[in-house]
Formats: sequence, C-alpha cells, structure tokens
Amino acid sequence: MSERLLSSAWLSLWVSTVSGALEEMTEEFERKHGFPPGTNQVRLADREDQEAARALGCEAPAAVDLATFYGSIGEVVWEDVGNGYFMHPACDVHQQLVEYGAVRVGESQEPCGLVIGSDGGGVSYVIGPDGSIHRTRTASLDEPEFDRVADDLRQFLELLDRSLARFVATGEPGYL
Repeated sequence: MSERLLSSAWLSLWVSTVSGALEEMTEEFERKHGFPPGTNQVRLADREDQEAARALGCEAPAAVDLATFYGSIGEVVWEDVGNGYFMHPACDVHQQLVEYGAVRVGESQEPCGLVIGSDGGGVSYVIGPDGSIHRTRTASLDEPEFDRVADDLRQFLELLDRSLARFVATGEPGYL
C-alpha cells in the first residue's frame, strides 16, 4: 500500500496537529484582530456523515482517499484562516452532485470532478477521478478554469496544515 494513501491513523495525527494550531490561533485572535473568532474546527465524522459518504461513493465512485477522509472527518471549518477554508461535509458534496452534477476538471471530456471544499472568497476545490485536487481560478463553477494544487488529498491536507501554521505565525495564509 502506498504511503501517500490516507489512513485513519494519519488523519487522526493531522486532526491533532491542526486542532492544536487552531486552539493557539483562537486564543489570541480577538487581541490580534479586534473581534472575536468565528468557527475554526475540524469536526469528526459521526454516523450520519459516514452514511452520506457511503451514498456519495455509490453515486460517484471517486478516489479511495475521499472515502477514508469522510470516514474520519465530517467537516473542516476554518472561518478565520485568511478568507477561510472549508472542506464540505459528505452530505453537501453528495447533494451538490445530485443537484448540479459532476464538474469537468483537467483534460477530461466528461464531467467527473466533485466539489469538496471552498474558501471564503467563493473559490472551489474539486477532486478529480485520479484523486488530484484542483482549485477554480474564479468564484464561478460555470465553465471554470482550474489550477492543480495537489496530487492527492493527503498533499492537499498537508498544504492546509502549512497554510494554518503560516497564518498563526504571520497572519498570512499564503496561496492555496
């Protein structure tokens, strides 16, 4: 098995690391920014999240990592890190797929990407059928242009971790 694949153990370590950084950030947030922090958390998956993940997997089989992610993590909400970062719950990803269909990403001729997250400025993050993560260049999913930001979900989560660490240290999350 590739060491790049997500595992529940790796995700548990990731959650522990980013939760500590989020706690540090929120403790000093109001003093630094002059207003109280919003929601900044990684919510662990509950039974409903896991059921939604299974439904999503049946509707649109995607990368193995996505099923592993949603088996452990229900949602990522970082309202105050830069413009914000959000990994949508499986039920929202599934609902978006049912209502609007898959997104054409990369060189694919067929719509096959799933919108799994966004930032607070309306930019969307899409996972392709190969597990790569792409970011829209604009806030629109109508004929979007994408930039590949990570080779897989694990690398994307590592980039989120680095953005959070940079934000805690400097107040700037960088570009993701």
